[in-house]
Amino acid sequence: MGTISLQSFFYDFFKVVIGAAYLWLPAVTAYFAWKFWLYYIRLLYVSKIDWVLLEIKLPREMPKSPQVMEIILSAMHQTRSGVAKNKYWEGLLRAWFSLEIISKEGSIHFYFYIDKYYRRLVESQIYAHYPEVEIHEAADYTKEFIVEDTEASKKEWVIHAAEYKLSKEDVYPIKTYIDYKLDKLETEEEMKNDPLASLIELMGTMKEGENMWYQALIRANTTKWQEAGKKIVDKIMKRDEKKKEGETIDFGAMRLSPGEHLITEAIEKNVSKLGFDVCVRFVYVAKPDKYNHVVTNSIMGSMQQFNSLNLNGFKRTNSTSYVDYFFKKTREGWKKKRMFDAYVNRSAFYKPYKRRTFILNTEELATIYHFPGSVVRTPALGRIESKKGEPPGDLPI
Repeated sequence: MGTISLQSFFYDFFKVVIGAAYLWLPAVTAYFAWKFWLYYIRLLYVSKIDWVLLEIKLPREMPKSPQVMEIILSAMHQTRSGVAKNKYWEGLLRAWFSLEIISKEGSIHFYFYIDKYYRRLVESQIYAHYPEVEIHEAADYTKEFIVEDTEASKKEWVIHAAEYKLSKEDVYPIKTYIDYKLDKLETEEEMKNDPLASLIELMGTMKEGENMWYQALIRANTTKWQEAGKKIVDKIMKRDEKKKEGETIDFGAMRLSPGEHLITEAIEKNVSKLGFDVCVRFVYVAKPDKYNHVVTNSIMGSMQQFNSLNLNGFKRTNSTSYVDYFFKKTREGWKKKRMFDAYVNRSAFYKPYKRRTFILNTEELATIYHFPGSVVRTPALGRIESKKGEPPGDLPI
């Protein structure tokens, strides 16, 4: 009897749903049609972007603080997204850039992968603050590798890819170049500790048949993350608690421990600067007989330089090394292909390679990507031997 009643219930239910299709079907169809339209025009917009890869060649002596890179990044904080017509008819998307460091068999290179529309902006900013560098348009190094999902490709290269995220909320800062005293120009170069040095040294150890790529995709953040920071500070200082009857003074700050004082100050300082949506990726590509599993763990170690126990840091969130359970080999191959393609397409903010990104301010971003000074002495970091200069003013014509 219960079964008959249940069958009767479902029959009546579907009868009502189908009978009312003229009410809900147009709305559902319109919703999915709108989603498909946005996906299509945005994909079309991205396909028309004229990308350029700029290689920055560094001089032998460059006594500049990463603060200079912070100024350059501030200029790249482009929030232009257009009016309704641009967004919903032309598919206009907020600009994004890719900051890259790669090691090709031990030879280290610095790159900016950008929309050609912003080339003049980026080059002028770099030359303004690093007049000794040389900037050249380069061929895309990723195109040298076979990435097709074929048996021949699998025998040619072994791929490891990983993405990183913050261990806490975005408003908590990571350990920056200021914490390493790199903002103090009076400090002797030999006495400086660059947190990027560990990564660059690791890249310098790549042998023949080994390649390592580091990518930080950035896009100007337009959310009100400052408000999120204020809420966390208020929570730590217990400002959301009701005052006791007759109490007129806010004792929140007085109740804080020295560590909590430092945390609230760090958060307030962090959210006071321009923020970027960020996706950090690593790809390690090697010949099967050259592939070294130690490298994948060493990458994690190099990212520890930016971590602070009481504030924030990086942790691995997505990796080709972690594929468990069913159809492991097939799923691992699919994951490697997809993560490799996401890197090659420099994509993280929009479909089909959309990722859950995090926010870093300009100071944090300049810490994880900047041009190192001579304190980083690895021979793998090729530098310009000669120094450019203006000709003497009294030179006869």
